[in-house]
Amino acid sequence: IIRGDKLMDLNIIWFLLVGVLIIGYTILDGFDLGVGIIHLFTKDENEKRIDLNAIGPVWDGNEVWLLTGGGALFAAFPIVYATVFSGFYIAFMLLLAALIFRAVSFEFRKYSEAKDKKYWDIALGLGSLIPALLYGVAIGNILRGLPIDAKGAYHGTFLELLNPYALVVGAVSLSMFVMHGAIYMTLKSEGKLREKMIKLANKAWIVFVLLYLTATIMTIFVGKWLFASIMGFPIFWVLLLLLFVTIIYIPIGLKTGKFGNTFTASALMIAAMILLMALSLFPKLVPSSIDLSYSLTIYNASSTPRTLETMLIIALIGVPIVLGYTIWIYRIFKGKVIIDKDSYL
Repeated sequence: IIRGDKLMDLNIIWFLLVGVLIIGYTILDGFDLGVGIIHLFTKDENEKRIDLNAIGPVWDGNEVWLLTGGGALFAAFPIVYATVFSGFYIAFMLLLAALIFRAVSFEFRKYSEAKDKKYWDIALGLGSLIPALLYGVAIGNILRGLPIDAKGAYHGTFLELLNPYALVVGAVSLSMFVMHGAIYMTLKSEGKLREKMIKLANKAWIVFVLLYLTATIMTIFVGKWLFASIMGFPIFWVLLLLLFVTIIYIPIGLKTGKFGNTFTASALMIAAMILLMALSLFPKLVPSSIDLSYSLTIYNASSTPRTLETMLIIALIGVPIVLGYTIWIYRIFKGKVIIDKDSYL
């Protein structure tokens, strides 16, 4: 591994590693958020318990990927971390509050009286809906470009983040997570509930496809430069084909009852979407809407080579551990949810 453009350097490796962590979080916590949103509109108490027991044993482990991704961003690209977190400060505080209420709702609901459980159901639902929406809003603003100057200082307000393009991308992520969560529930439920989740997944798929097409068309006008060089990468066509195939397969898999394959297709679709976004940005991390030459890139916003090298060694030790116990947990809690006296919630 050397610096420069002869081989893949440390900056590119960290760009890819941060991307992998974001993909891991989006796929894993994505269905958690989706199930939480579905839970907000669930009326039957038994179905609510199935929702909770489907994600109860894994949701906190899934959020480790968010913490790891944030830590990796801070270690590898501290200027990006500082700029984005200062610019999105109010949004991040709102996100943090939502995640806190979502986390405590699992435990508080379990020990609450029957009449009070509905309040924690609302906390779980809103604590899932808000992050699902804000996730897309943040991505939309990154793709659109943030008002940062030559020194990397952010010149914008919270209300400016709620622009039409970012809100459409936020709606894309919201519908995608609902679809992903409903598909996950087809693996964890049976009978009438599974049939209900199949119908919901199909409806969410239609909404997602329409919103994704709308966001793509808007991107052509909002961030035309994103398409300037992306088609020159051979990997672009591979990812585009993967995205197309997985989107088309989802309703087919739901109809034929191949729910495991459908969930895999949904996960691969999410990975393809994020990789296409990363490819369109590369080597930029935070484009500047003031002047593209002010953009934060993997080179002008990175840590020192020694830091990148040291952190890479730590990451090569830590990430496999996270991946290992994630796989282990899912193997333990695989299969349908059965409600009995030993149920998690």
